[in-house]
Amino acid sequence: MEIRDKYYTVNGIRLHVAEAGSPDGKVLLFLHGFPEFWYGWHKQLDFFAAEGFWVLAPDQRGYNTSSKPSRVKAYTISQLTADIADLIQQVIARKVYLVGHDWGGAVAWAVAQHYPNLLEKLIILNMPHPEVMHEELRTNPKQLLRSWYTGFFQVPKLPEAYCRAFNFKALEKSMMLTANAGTFSEADIKRYKAAWQQPKALTTMINWYRAYKYKSLDVSREVTVPTLMLWGRKDTFLNDTMAQPSIAKCTNGKLIFLDNATHWLHHEKPDEVNSLMYDFIK
Repeated sequence: MEIRDKYYTVNGIRLHVAEAGSPDGKVLLFLHGFPEFWYGWHKQLDFFAAEGFWVLAPDQRGYNTSSKPSRVKAYTISQLTADIADLIQQVIARKVYLVGHDWGGAVAWAVAQHYPNLLEKLIILNMPHPEVMHEELRTNPKQLLRSWYTGFFQVPKLPEAYCRAFNFKALEKSMMLTANAGTFSEADIKRYKAAWQQPKALTTMINWYRAYKYKSLDVSREVTVPTLMLWGRKDTFLNDTMAQPSIAKCTNGKLIFLDNATHWLHHEKPDEVNSLMYDFIK
């Protein structure tokens, strides 16, 4: 599969977008989470491009070679959502199937809430509805414990030093030790480290967490577009008890658990995940 590297100016910033497949096909737009970048979707890009889709996976703002504004408030959910809405309207100019994982899932939820007219369908991987997540962090000590790092990330400079130390050992371990054995190859990790080494990238990636406290968008709305939620039950970051209340906030939602998958389900079970997504789109 040929990946085409494109750069687009959207919402006042420059986004790098990895594209593949036929621009005449149905459009799938993939949003990565932390600490990934577009490459986190390469197994999905391969599959769907071969099926005739036009697939796009941006490096979201602050990541890899996309723009990295320095202010924390540049990473509020309203800005992140506007980036993707602008990308869809300006570049794609037709409705898309939007797929999001982790933080990319949070952005995808918000796009579905505020720009439903831009979407055919929504697919979420291991990320609860934002209101469910907010309530869980407020009331569930178990989830608060699982999300300990989000508090640590509020500290200036220290998290960057911690993540950078010993050739990004902490970030590497955060992926390797929370995934099923053999999920990430040495070649995969090498590509991630190259993205993390981009100038200012660690700070701007972590700024997504620092900006969370700025409630810049109403994320309590129900989702009206057809929604598929896939959830790896072995997720060590997010309680699976949040999945059902999240899909309950969709007027037309379907939830599927993958019992032997973790937070990194699209890496671990690409054939199953791709098949489930394909069936939902069809």
